[in-house]
Amino acid sequence: MIPVFFSVVAGVFGLAFGSFLNVCATRWPVGESVAAGRSRCRSCGRTLAWWENLPLVSWLLLRGRCRSCKAIIGWRYPLVELAVAVLWAFAGGRVLAGSVDLALPLRALAYQLAIAAGLMIFLWLLTALAVLDAENLWLPDRLVWPGTALGLMITLGGLTAQAGLGLTSGLPPSALPATMGMTAATGLAQWLAAMGGPSGSLSARLWIALVSPLLAAAPMLAIRWLYRLVRHREGLGLGDVKLMAMLAAWLGVAGAALAFFLGSILGALTALALLARPRAQGEDAEWMRAKLPFGSFLCLGAAIGVFWGRPLIALYLRWAGL
Repeated sequence: MIPVFFSVVAGVFGLAFGSFLNVCATRWPVGESVAAGRSRCRSCGRTLAWWENLPLVSWLLLRGRCRSCKAIIGWRYPLVELAVAVLWAFAGGRVLAGSVDLALPLRALAYQLAIAAGLMIFLWLLTALAVLDAENLWLPDRLVWPGTALGLMITLGGLTAQAGLGLTSGLPPSALPATMGMTAATGLAQWLAAMGGPSGSLSARLWIALVSPLLAAAPMLAIRWLYRLVRHREGLGLGDVKLMAMLAAWLGVAGAALAFFLGSILGALTALALLARPRAQGEDAEWMRAKLPFGSFLCLGAAIGVFWGRPLIALYLRWAGL
């Protein structure tokens, strides 16, 4: 019953925050503030009644159309609300139920709850950035930079708290993004110590976690520069580079690399599917130069890595014999 309770509560909150995400995704690209008055129909301008703002339910009751002008309300609205709700419900059932131990001291319990809250925020950020990039080819700094700072704060704070609270094993083996960052920093520090480098001490782990965003962003910058050098045009946006830094702040370098690998596969499959359409086969070469929202695929790869990153990385290491 406890996993179901956490899933339901997290899912309800996910619906509400998914509705807020829709407000951001609608207003930010046109220069509007999310605090600029009540929601309104984007077609006729009528202010919406309270019951027309209920997440998911209102769209179903209105059958996807404005009550006044009958303009279509896009599928993005219910899909985003449902996506955040499902992600949060899954995270709540899988993570909170497995990590919250009431027998622990209050400080340790607060630590676990803070890590779980960080997971919710990270999943919201991934969804928001995926939507904004898919619709506008835009990864706003107002989300990426604070997301990077928050990821570093949770990872660095988590490493410090683990040492101070004696939580040497951290949380149970659920793929929390922050604990992935902590695990990556710890593993790399231990490997360096085994190779005769700096010790695997707390200070070494903190330094590794701190430079992880730079280590993840540097190869992306190199790819961007080489593509521009060879093709004489932009092939990778600077927003994607900054997004990789944000992913590394939460997931560590290995987790960010996994997100890049999965995102590249998903992007390639999407491009092949689009090319295979009968309509695309008759279009000119200009269509071939159309931009795909690589940031959206990176976010999707990161979301997969959040829940299944550790087993996927372990599977690769076993396959590579490392």
